[in-house]
Amino acid sequence: MQSRRKLRFRLIVSFALFGFGLSALFAVASLYVRAKVENQLINASLQNDVDQAIENKNANPDQPLRSQLIDAWLWSDRTIYKAPLAWQNLGTGVYDMHDVEPDGHVRHYKLAVSRKYGLVGFLSYDISREDLGKRQLITGLVSAVVLFSLLSLAIGLWLSRKVLKPVSELASRLRDFRKAGRAELLAPHFADDEVGELAQALDEYSARLTAMVERDREFNSDVSHELRTPLAVIASTTELLQGSPDLTDKLRERLKRIERASRQATELIEALLLLSRAERRGPTRGEITDVAKVASDVIESQRPQVRDKPVEIELIQKGSVTVNAPPSVLSVALTNIIGNAIKYTLEGNVTVEVDKGRIDVIDTGPGIKPEDAERLFQRGVRGEGAGGSGAGLGLAIVRRLCELYGWDVSMRPRSDANGAVATIIFDRSSAQTA
Repeated sequence: MQSRRKLRFRLIVSFALFGFGLSALFAVASLYVRAKVENQLINASLQNDVDQAIENKNANPDQPLRSQLIDAWLWSDRTIYKAPLAWQNLGTGVYDMHDVEPDGHVRHYKLAVSRKYGLVGFLSYDISREDLGKRQLITGLVSAVVLFSLLSLAIGLWLSRKVLKPVSELASRLRDFRKAGRAELLAPHFADDEVGELAQALDEYSARLTAMVERDREFNSDVSHELRTPLAVIASTTELLQGSPDLTDKLRERLKRIERASRQATELIEALLLLSRAERRGPTRGEITDVAKVASDVIESQRPQVRDKPVEIELIQKGSVTVNAPPSVLSVALTNIIGNAIKYTLEGNVTVEVDKGRIDVIDTGPGIKPEDAERLFQRGVRGEGAGGSGAGLGLAIVRRLCELYGWDVSMRPRSDANGAVATIIFDRSSAQTA
């Protein structure tokens, strides 16, 4: 998983790392160049000086040994034993030497040796001061690295605040617009730069989105009005016809079926309008929906589907459960679940159990595979044995309605026999168990 960090944090870290890396590289390069040049200069100076002293002594034996540098010694091959023991076997060259003085102090010096004409010359050069200077240089460079790193960090903080201020302001205005529910233009509040260009793009997107939402809202209102009007006519006409004294029982039963279908269509329209608006509408004042009553009505409306099949539908109420939701929403959800159970059950029974903030629909159909249980709630997915009927939208609508009201819907195969179990668990805020 890719790590997500704020842009300001990344900008600050980039400046700090850049400053630290640049100053550290400068410090390392300075130390290397200093050490390289210093070593070459000291070695060349010492070697040239001791060679020059030997040449002068050989040309003028009566003159004392002279050197431009101090601490010079000259012995012959016969008197070399007078030299310090550590020097006696050294050949021509420059050596890095360390001696411990009587007071315990370690003396660091360079020793140049030259062997010519039976003479052995030594020239020492104390580099303790160079060591002190090197330590001081290192201390100064480390201080410079820390100082430049802190300076880079401060610059990063200042620049990040200044550079990202328009972006933060843009995000703040977007949050304010979302809370206020208004669509004020963003571009006039920002300069003509990249952030202003982003604000203008957001304004254009907001305008298109608002126009699309407005078109959908008008379409939904028109569809709702145009569909509810004929359904109301059908409902009122069937109600009047049922009051006629000369109706036969068969005709009266058909009128009841028309009335149930009209009521289901009205409830479905209301539920679909809620989904299209992504709007959770509670019941009217004092209206609490009884889950068992709605389940009973749905079962009665679905009984015509089992006339030609040896299937029994049973409602078991183990407790009284009410939900704070419109009856139409619960009716549409249960109609799809119970209707599916009846459609897939060729023989046996369909049991609807209401108990403890939940409702279970248990059938004796062919069942489902555990890996297919979640897929059945996707649009266009139908269970095995569905035949040519249905478009695979019923359970998808149920899932969306349950998500809108905070309910949990699921399906699973039965563990004790063939068949499936569909369950709706109502959330605590909308479900009350007696």
